[in-house]
Amino acid sequence: MAGHSKFKNIMHRKGAQDARRAKRFARLIKELQVAARSSLDINNNPRLRTALSACKSANMPKENIDRVLKKASSGEQDNIEEVRYEGFGPGGVGIIVEAVTDNRNRTASEVRSSFAKFSGNLGETGSVSYLFKNIGQISYSLKTISEDEILDFSVELGAIDINFENNNAEISTNLEDFNQIRENMEGKLGSPEHAEIIWVADNLITADEEKCLVILKLLETLDNCDDVQSVFSNLYINDKIIEKFNY
Repeated sequence: MAGHSKFKNIMHRKGAQDARRAKRFARLIKELQVAARSSLDINNNPRLRTALSACKSANMPKENIDRVLKKASSGEQDNIEEVRYEGFGPGGVGIIVEAVTDNRNRTASEVRSSFAKFSGNLGETGSVSYLFKNIGQISYSLKTISEDEILDFSVELGAIDINFENNNAEISTNLEDFNQIRENMEGKLGSPEHAEIIWVADNLITADEEKCLVILKLLETLDNCDDVQSVFSNLYINDKIIEKFNY
């Protein structure tokens, strides 16, 4: 859990705010496009409800959302597909890359070259994911909600884990319970900061400082690929390394 959260925080701090916002909007639009393909009935399409909630939490302009939904309602389908890549960085660190693309060859080439640039290698499907669990994660700021309130309600709803860090609460759920718990929490606590399906490593791998910095650069390069939606690793990152990477 900590490795995933710290990497997201590192990327948030390193990137210029406007650029990160534009990148997040692009990712949310792609997720909305994928979610809207199966059905525009939000009552029977939990993925679409989650995507719309994420767009709302990110303060995405309504016209951006309406444009995607209008295109989907017209029957015009975007030629995009979801792809997952798995590979290893220096020191055997496992990395999962999730992408949405309209050109699988282009995306595979970009991801493969990113691994190769930092002495990593792309593996077969399943070569890394068995080291992770696929779960739901819901994040709330503690600026207006107390830890006790989050804790009590999360336990009541059947969350599997709750982590309090940096004035935020991260609630973990089983994959099958994610949408129901997210919607119940949203109804009581308001829109979350984030609500997404993530990969969490069963065990984190430590590496020396030099190797850690190279791996972080690899993760950053992958994260900056246009088609990439999310990047996850099982690297343990301490605060000292974070400070050097952000310098």
